[in-house]
Amino acid sequence: MSNKLADKYLKLKEILKNLNSGAVAFSGGVDSTFLLKVAHDVLGKNVIAVTARSSTYPEREFNEATQYAKEFGVKHVVIVSEELDIEGFAQNPVNRCYYCKHELFTKVRDVAQEHGISHVLDGSNFDDISDFRPGMHAAKELKVVSPLKEAGLTKDDIRQLSKELGVPTWNKPAFACLSSRFPYGHEITAPKLKMVELAEQFLLDLGFRQIRVRHHEKIARIEIAKEERIKLFNTDLMDQIGTYFKKIGFDYATVDLLGYRTGSMNEVLSEEDKAKNLA
Repeated sequence: MSNKLADKYLKLKEILKNLNSGAVAFSGGVDSTFLLKVAHDVLGKNVIAVTARSSTYPEREFNEATQYAKEFGVKHVVIVSEELDIEGFAQNPVNRCYYCKHELFTKVRDVAQEHGISHVLDGSNFDDISDFRPGMHAAKELKVVSPLKEAGLTKDDIRQLSKELGVPTWNKPAFACLSSRFPYGHEITAPKLKMVELAEQFLLDLGFRQIRVRHHEKIARIEIAKEERIKLFNTDLMDQIGTYFKKIGFDYATVDLLGYRTGSMNEVLSEEDKAKNLA
């Protein structure tokens, strides 16, 4: 690795060492898996992983998180954090993620206290600073520590280090909770979340890697990574997708010509909207 990346890695380990113990909010994604691996390497049994199950968290992701924690030899605590029960969340306001993260981090903090752990850690990275993430405001309020961000590690840095350390998620596609598939102001319900989960799993089973199915009521807007879009233009495959999407409740299945990009639902927000909901 480069000297610059090595310095960031050493800084991360020093940050973790100074914490003495930590409960990692663990989703099984690229960032939190890398954080859990390094935290366990540095702090050993003074680290636990806490994963929250909910209707916004697909079963496949939970199964992978469970597998990774077992492989690392980390104590894994599973809790329930049902976002749809949080007042205001289902109405899908612009600051929806604040409600979710506040609930999650509060519950992880409770678990940490029960196990004699001094800090709650999350996998936010340095790139997240430039994105619209109301959940980071909740993390700040609850004094959650973000070691990857503090160490200046970007997503690319984390993937590279993960590869060198043999962390299995080094090339895992990016993932965000299923509630991010809905336009702001459109109600989120358990049946709608299940539609999205089934639709995305269907595309993954067809061999696509980086996808999103955005739920616009009766219309599904499919986002596929730019390098994978060419695979979609096969009439038999399009027929399969269209037929299946109708079966699970969509009237129409459409393809976003711009392909997958993180946070596409934020593209309609003005800077005023973002500032107001991060205040």
